[in-house]
Amino acid sequence: MKAAATLFTLLAPLLAAAQSLTAYVNPFIGTDGTGHVFPGATRPFGMVAPSPDNNDRGWSYASGYQYRAKTIMGFSNTHISGAGIGELGDVLLQPRMGRAWDSISTRFETGYAKRSESAQPGYYTVRLPAHGVKVELTATQRVALQRYRFDKAGTAQVLADLQHGILFQTDARVTHSDVKVDAAKGEISGTVHSRNWVEREASFVVQFSAPIQRVITLPSRPKDKAPRYVLNFDLGSDRTLQARVALSTVDVDGARRNLEEVQAMSFDEVHGEAAAQWEDMLGRIRIEAPERQKRIFYSALYRTLMHPSDIADVDGRVRGPTGQVQLAPGGHYYSTMSLWDTFRAVQPLFTLIVPERVDSMVATLIEHHKAQGYLPLWTAWGRETHTMIGNPALPVIADALAKGFKGFDAQAALRAMVETSTLPRPDAPAWAQRSWASYEQYGYLPFDKEPGEAVSKTLEYGVGDAAVAQVAAQLGDSATELRFAERAQGYRKLWDEGTRQMRGRDSQGNWRTPFDPLTATSPLGNPGDYTEANAWQYSLTPGLHDPQGLAQLMGGPAAFGRWLDEFFSVKQRGVDKHQGQEALIGQYAHGNEPSHHIAYLYAYTPQPWKGHALIQRISRAFYADSPAGITGNDDCGQMSAWYVFSTLGLYPVRAASGSYVLGSPQVALAQLRLADGKTLRVVAGGFAESRPYAAQAWLNGRAVAATQMDHTALTQGGELRFEMRPLPRR
Repeated sequence: MKAAATLFTLLAPLLAAAQSLTAYVNPFIGTDGTGHVFPGATRPFGMVAPSPDNNDRGWSYASGYQYRAKTIMGFSNTHISGAGIGELGDVLLQPRMGRAWDSISTRFETGYAKRSESAQPGYYTVRLPAHGVKVELTATQRVALQRYRFDKAGTAQVLADLQHGILFQTDARVTHSDVKVDAAKGEISGTVHSRNWVEREASFVVQFSAPIQRVITLPSRPKDKAPRYVLNFDLGSDRTLQARVALSTVDVDGARRNLEEVQAMSFDEVHGEAAAQWEDMLGRIRIEAPERQKRIFYSALYRTLMHPSDIADVDGRVRGPTGQVQLAPGGHYYSTMSLWDTFRAVQPLFTLIVPERVDSMVATLIEHHKAQGYLPLWTAWGRETHTMIGNPALPVIADALAKGFKGFDAQAALRAMVETSTLPRPDAPAWAQRSWASYEQYGYLPFDKEPGEAVSKTLEYGVGDAAVAQVAAQLGDSATELRFAERAQGYRKLWDEGTRQMRGRDSQGNWRTPFDPLTATSPLGNPGDYTEANAWQYSLTPGLHDPQGLAQLMGGPAAFGRWLDEFFSVKQRGVDKHQGQEALIGQYAHGNEPSHHIAYLYAYTPQPWKGHALIQRISRAFYADSPAGITGNDDCGQMSAWYVFSTLGLYPVRAASGSYVLGSPQVALAQLRLADGKTLRVVAGGFAESRPYAAQAWLNGRAVAATQMDHTALTQGGELRFEMRPLPRR
């Protein structure tokens, strides 16, 4: 320990020294391939995000952007980072110098100078040579700013396309619209109603820095229900034109009030404020590491803080899941909640480094339940997408309560959790959970009574059931606790001792035949009993709430370890990104969330060091300082949150438990800024000499159990010290 203390003494001044952490962020990581990240400008948890759109359709363009694309359609002002489905993309603007466009123009996309393209937190810029313009983007919480610097002074044009959006299974997104142009004020305002991934409405005010000299309304195409304009400007001797785009889920008045927040601020002032806000957020964690590792780490941390998006207007109004206008609790209302992904690591990370946001996030979940009748699964622009499975809001609420968060009604939270898990959902789509009758009757979902994903749904519902039982116990409701604790054990009914896999059963108790544990299934491409995964991968889902019970079911800790050894050895038949089969190590598929906790399950075996070695291998193999540096959808920060936690040597395997499993730190020293001015230092003694295996850990001098690092103890601050040793010989 003396060597570690000396190391900290030497490095502490470096950690404390002022340094720009935003300089380490590369917003292009994850933009090439299946990461589906966008590079544009946003604030932490921002409502707006101006960014270039290369295309408006196709799985590869779910965020609107692909790094290798050759052209840019324009710059829209709302985006989702890392999802596998396209949505948003509101109010596309495309500038050009001169007077090249007229009423019969049809081509507005253009090539761009790749070397001119750059981005940093809160800012993006690119040059469009054929259009004679440099485009710059920045943002406040609710207002996107676009600045155009033309090669020559004089005339300029801007395409304003209100029909545009990032599409999902439709080419007729807009259902109706109401748009007005005030040329003298240089303003466009209105509301566009759309039906895409969700049914929603987006109100906006676009305010240009110059009056509009002429408005050309482009001919309506067959499926257009919103206008497209070519706007002519005469800038005189000026070469610069700016556009400020305010959005609202409610109405134009809301967008206008949002716009008033920044009326007195210049583009550069907004950019500077955005950079400062990001600097503060990134400063919640400081690591000592090589430059390349810092770039990967801080880029990952940046991505975890982009969503969920706070979509409440400045006056607190917001449009909720059924389209009703309501006041957001505390003035905050969060959407772009990819909960099936983010309950695993993103939401637990927030409890550690942005605890001031947690109460309002949970309050949002409860408000959603009040309006919809059940807690959200995956929301966009405040609306329910009914995407993915399980009840992933339940572990988020349970984790917050386990960690002592009290800024919401705990009894209301429990009621919402129980109703979400028991009441029918007659208005849900056909593919979503509508009734709990079969689940309650059999203790699992029989594949002959469920339209698909029966095994995955059963196992995911178990995670939620355990969360309900935990909260009921905390609030003294023993009857609810017992009921849901029993339901949470339903996974045992799907364990087939013959194949040693979680396997589909029908209502008569018969196993699914034929059965191939290597075949991954997904409702969109290859329907079956599993969700973007196979039997190998989903057999370990109970580890998210009952790892000890799962180990005993498999024959005890030693047998569990042997099962994991086989899991990481059996080869998959090939990469299939649409079935979640990428970033592979044996059956481990880091490219999709069902695998994310699995390497940490070695902590429940006699050989935890095997998990530590795998965690380091995953960190090196599947994260890089390049546009292709994420393999698999980032999914609103979940892929990134795994990396952040793993760098620190922690992971919330049981995401609702208020505790962490210890791994092995990927850096010699990290420092976390906690609530109430407290600081936690994470020190890896012997890191430089031995690396991967953390043999023991102490929190403020007391030994810590590898599977039970308590969050409350951690947030008291002090020092979490790991003793690093070389890997044992096999």
